[in-house]
Amino acid sequence: MSVATQSHPALRWDGRRLEVLDQTLLPGTEAWLSLSGADDTAEAIRRLAVRGAPLIGVAAAYGLAMEVARQPGLGALEHGWEVLRDARPTAVNLAYAVDRVRAAALAAGPTTIAAAARAEAQRIHAEEDAASSAIAEHGASLLAGARRVATHCNAGALAAGGSGTALAVIFELHARGPLRVLAGETRPLLQGARLTVWELARAGVEHELVVDGAMAGLIARGEVDAVIVGCDRVAANGDTANKVGTYGLALAARAAGIPFVVAGPTSTIDAELPDGGGIAIEERDAAEVRSFGAAASTLPDTPVRNPAFDVTPASLISALVTERGVAQPVDTASVAALLQ
Repeated sequence: MSVATQSHPALRWDGRRLEVLDQTLLPGTEAWLSLSGADDTAEAIRRLAVRGAPLIGVAAAYGLAMEVARQPGLGALEHGWEVLRDARPTAVNLAYAVDRVRAAALAAGPTTIAAAARAEAQRIHAEEDAASSAIAEHGASLLAGARRVATHCNAGALAAGGSGTALAVIFELHARGPLRVLAGETRPLLQGARLTVWELARAGVEHELVVDGAMAGLIARGEVDAVIVGCDRVAANGDTANKVGTYGLALAARAAGIPFVVAGPTSTIDAELPDGGGIAIEERDAAEVRSFGAAASTLPDTPVRNPAFDVTPASLISALVTERGVAQPVDTASVAALLQ
């Protein structure tokens, strides 16, 4: 693969333009969106056409590179950087990626600013793909012997580089022996039901879809050997933000005495954030939970809390699996060691 052409199950980059698989339409329709700059890339990120912390970072990096290529100069660079950086608040990979592309562009001369931005975006993409492979190996070795695994939300190729983070580990476990996966539906947007089940089925991994309210009970009944999830931001002490509902699974795993593992690239670690209390938690539109069944607006006036994420304390996390190795136990010292 040339450096100018990089493909992925959910992203296509030809050196000039970016195409993303519109994840809002899955699993029923596989449609691709063609993006050309910072504004349309930011909109695709905001409406979850492209999602998952690491993949958001890759897409945003390309979005900024395209913006600079269209209008080489500091004005376009700063506009694109601001628009993309503010597209979604929780995933640190977004800021990490566009900050890197901006820095590379600023370090380049006026005639090479677009080429520098493009090269840095492609470098970020390649790094995330490589991180996925390493995470898969580290995680599968850590969970060797686990044959019944639960996961939440979507942490596969639709969310990250390569084959994903938590799902990359699951795919590697599957390659090493028999495996059964319990996939939580992940309300309100059903990213487990729509996306994780889609990826597991395509990979031929035995799986069952579980309603969110039932997963803790199944863990308590001894039907799960380990829980593994992805992450959107990891604080310096190991506190981790992930799709809402993750915290409850961590509590259930602790009560049952089974491992609760978080998998993600080091680009998801926010070393400047001391603990999870400072992680911005996105609140999504109330309409996502006000309507149900055949009724379009069953509860139009009901107040709603719809946080997209929750924070799991490091004390409940058995291990943090990254491309650089495993933090275990998960604390400030072990997380810092991963970044050295």
